[in-house]
Amino acid sequence: MTVYDAHDPVAHAHLMREVFDAVLSGDVGPVAPRSLVSASWQRSLAANVDPDRRTPPVVHADAELPDLCAAHPLNGVMPLLRSTLVSIADEAMHVMLVTDADGTILWREGAATVLRAADQVGLTPGRRWSEDAIGTNAMGTTLAVDAPVQIHSAEHLVRTCHTWTCAAAPVHDPDTGAILGAIDISGPLHTVHPAMVQLVSATAQLAENQLRVRLAIADERLRVRNMPHLAGLHGGVGALITPTGRIVAGEPYEGWPLRVALPVGTDRIRLDDGREMVVEPLAEGYLLRSPPAVTAPPRSALSLRFMGDGPPAVVLNGRRIPLTLRPAELLTALALHPDGLTAERLALLLYGDDGNPTTVRGEILRLRGLIGADVLRTRPYRLHAGVDSDFGAVRRELRAGKPVEALRVCGGPLLPRSDAPEIRELRYELEAGLRGAVLDADQVDVLVMFAAHPLGRDDLEVHDRLVKLLLPNDRRRPGIVSRRARLLAEG
Repeated sequence: MTVYDAHDPVAHAHLMREVFDAVLSGDVGPVAPRSLVSASWQRSLAANVDPDRRTPPVVHADAELPDLCAAHPLNGVMPLLRSTLVSIADEAMHVMLVTDADGTILWREGAATVLRAADQVGLTPGRRWSEDAIGTNAMGTTLAVDAPVQIHSAEHLVRTCHTWTCAAAPVHDPDTGAILGAIDISGPLHTVHPAMVQLVSATAQLAENQLRVRLAIADERLRVRNMPHLAGLHGGVGALITPTGRIVAGEPYEGWPLRVALPVGTDRIRLDDGREMVVEPLAEGYLLRSPPAVTAPPRSALSLRFMGDGPPAVVLNGRRIPLTLRPAELLTALALHPDGLTAERLALLLYGDDGNPTTVRGEILRLRGLIGADVLRTRPYRLHAGVDSDFGAVRRELRAGKPVEALRVCGGPLLPRSDAPEIRELRYELEAGLRGAVLDADQVDVLVMFAAHPLGRDDLEVHDRLVKLLLPNDRRRPGIVSRRARLLAEG
C-alpha cells in the first residue's frame, strides 16, 4: 500500500490514482477517498460524466463573452480579483479562473506557459466546468456544495485533469444570497499548497464585501431618487423596495420586514402581518403603499376598443355607441389619467402647444351627450366608470412580461389616424414594447404569431429571424419565406 506523505504532493497524487482506479473498477482502494470527493464522484457518475472525456463542453462562443462578462455582477470586482490573485498566480505558476453560477468560465488570467497547458484540458473561457459537465473539479464542486474546496490530482473524475490541482470558493450575492459564481486557482499538481483554499476563500469574501459596498451605494441612490414618491403619500403608509424585494425606506420607519416576495407582474401583496399593500413600479424599484379606501363600485362599465384599422368601438353598459376619432382621443386620454385632467392639460395632450382649452370644452360637452354626465365627470374631467380598454390591457400584459397575451389583445396600431401627441406617444410605446418583447422572447411560435399580426406583417427583421429558426419541414416556413421575399422586393 502506498504511504501518504502530506508534504509530498507527487506521492499524494500517486496514492489518489490508486484510489481512483480501485473505486472505478469496484475494488477496495488503499484508503477511502475524502467524503467530499466520494460524494462528488457519485453525483458526476450519476450525471453520466465519462472519466475518459478530455475537455468540458463549449457553451459560449468567444464573440459572446465580452457582453456576458460586462453584464455579469462579478465584472465590477474583477479589478480586486486581479490585484489580489493574478500576481500570486503568476509567481506560483497558476491560472486564476472566474466562473458564473453555472460553472462556465468567464475570465482567465495567468502566466503564458500555464495558460498554454490550461488550453489542453479546456480551462478556457466559454467552457462549462460544472460537475454534470466535466465531473469533480474545484469550480464545479464548490458550486455544488456551496463551500470552498480543494481538488488534487486524481480526485478529479476526468483523467485528463489528474496532472492538475485546484482550489475554489463560491461568491454570493449580498442582496439575495444566491451564488454568483466561483473563484478558482489551478496549476500543475506539484504546485499544490494547503494555503490555496484559504487564499481563494479569503478573496471570495473580499469580493462579497466589495459587492456589499456597491449594493449599499445603489440602495442609497434608490432612496434619494425616489423619496419624493414616499413623501407623495402625505403621511400615508408606504415603503421603497428594491427590484429584489428588500425594503430600504419606510413610512413609518419601523414595522416593516427586511424583504417581501414580489411575484412577477403582481400589483398587490399581503405582508406577514396581514396588511394588503399596492405595488407600484418605479424606474429603479417599487413603491409599496396602502390601497385606497374602499369606495362604492362604479355605476357604469365602459369598454374601449381603439386598436386596429377599424372604427373606434365603445360599449357602455352593454350598449354600443358610435364614435368618431376626436371623442375616441378624448376617451383615451381620460382613461390614461383616471385622476382627471383640466381642459388646459387635455388641450396640450391632444393638440400640443397650439391646443385651445375652449375647443376641448366644446368637445367634452359633445362627448358627455354621448356617454352621459354621470360617466364623464367635470372639475376635473374624469371617467366615473369601470374602464376596460384594449390599449390598457396590452400595456398591462407587456409589463407582466406576457407577449403572447399582449398580441392576442392587440388588434393593431392605436387609433392609427390620430396625430394627437398623447396618442402618438402611447402608440409608439405599445408597438415598440410589443416588438421588443417578441424579439426578446426569441421563441419560434411567438415570432410566427407576430409575423401574422398587423404590427409584424411588414417587419423584415422578424421574417429574417424566422427563416433562420424554422426547420425545413415546418409547414409555416414557405409562407414566411414568400412574405420575406416580397418585403425585400418592396424595400
